[in-house]
Amino acid sequence: MVNNTAAWIDSPYAELSVRPSPYPHAAAGQLVIRVEAVAVNPLDAIIQSNGRFMYGWLKYPAVMGEDVAGEIVDVGPGVERFAAGDRVFAYALGLEKGRDHISEGGFQQYVVVEESMTAPIPGTASASDAAVLPLALSTAAAGLFEQNQLALDFATLDGSRTRNEVVVIWGGATSVGMNAVQLARAAGYRVIATASPSNHTLLRTLGAEEVFDYRDPGVIAAVCAAAGGSRVAGIFAIAVGSADPCITIAAKTGATRVALASPPVSFYDQPRNGRLSAQRISLFRQLIWKNATLHVRCAFRRIRARYVWGSSIATSAVGPAIWAGYLPSAVAEGRHAFAPAPRVIGEGLDLIQSAVDALRDGVSAEKLVVTLPQTD
Repeated sequence: MVNNTAAWIDSPYAELSVRPSPYPHAAAGQLVIRVEAVAVNPLDAIIQSNGRFMYGWLKYPAVMGEDVAGEIVDVGPGVERFAAGDRVFAYALGLEKGRDHISEGGFQQYVVVEESMTAPIPGTASASDAAVLPLALSTAAAGLFEQNQLALDFATLDGSRTRNEVVVIWGGATSVGMNAVQLARAAGYRVIATASPSNHTLLRTLGAEEVFDYRDPGVIAAVCAAAGGSRVAGIFAIAVGSADPCITIAAKTGATRVALASPPVSFYDQPRNGRLSAQRISLFRQLIWKNATLHVRCAFRRIRARYVWGSSIATSAVGPAIWAGYLPSAVAEGRHAFAPAPRVIGEGLDLIQSAVDALRDGVSAEKLVVTLPQTD
């Protein structure tokens, strides 16, 4: 019998606890991966900080974690693209509604994933490199291509098509932003992004045509001028506080769609417990007020702004177009970079909580990764 171990969250707000976990089994269309590396995401920190507020359907104890990379050890019926022994990276869907909150959670040695949300690791890449992509890439794809988001054309994703249309990506140096820049360029759109000056060269390397400092008082005017009269096909607002300037840019350029990847307040700014503190009351008042104000502004200007849910591509045409049609050749040929760069915190499931805590303290242009020891 193969032993499995996971980093569990036993109750809302709890610290992660490492202990044995049931060995998962692949159903039709699924794979079992022996995990070599996992990345942590703001989503993990937000769930741990917010209890049942956002993920009310999550049953505890559960296993969090979305970004995994490793080796396939088993495949379920109907799997055609992969076989045991293949090295892959995948989006673990265990936190989503209707999913198995244990066997499909990424923070464990063996995890079940969907074939449709899995791609091969090219020979030159490590598991740590590949683990940076799944959730960020899927969120970027959802914001750009889903019909209820920016609804950009993804029929051609090889960079061969050139469109005289602009996509604005506010927060280009985030994990989602770096992938959004690359995907928008692959689809043929001109990309204008914002980021700290230290990341401007990196974003241009990834495909951004122009990059501006989001803290510059003249950044909104600069972004609008850089569009140069071209149609702005959509605006992707990434990071806390990005919605307001993006709505202003949309109003000034005539754009009608804004994809929102982040809430208007930071959910980290509250105690990690269930008590109704003054700090938590203040945070939720701000959240309600800012969301209401945002929707009034959008309604007045006839701008459609909606929050992005990265897992939505798992049940739409976008998922196979990205994970099966685009990623395998794009990463193998270097057309899509594993970005941001991984920062490996160390080895072992017991370090995942430290990685989540470090994420709360702030991370720029890198992804925090934990590797797992390989045992038989």
